[in-house]
Amino acid sequence: MTMETLRHFFAWCAVINYAILILWCLLTLLSPAWVKTVTRWFGLTEEKFASLNYAGISFYKLSIILFNLAPYLALRIMA
Repeated sequence: MTMETLRHFFAWCAVINYAILILWCLLTLLSPAWVKTVTRWFGLTEEKFASLNYAGISFYKLSIILFNLAPYLALRIMA
């Protein structure tokens, strides 16, 4: 694998993961019926679901930065 291929790989990984993150946020914010359905399925309060959702979104965002953007930027600096 060349450096250029790796750069493209990490860039596309970041784009795809951020698209998933945005979809997750929009689904949570714009669909209260979905939130009520999920809380009923798992027996959660809406406050507990919101806190779990926030923690999941935060972890996913930090993971994207750590595993996609940081390697991409390192490869850009090396080139």
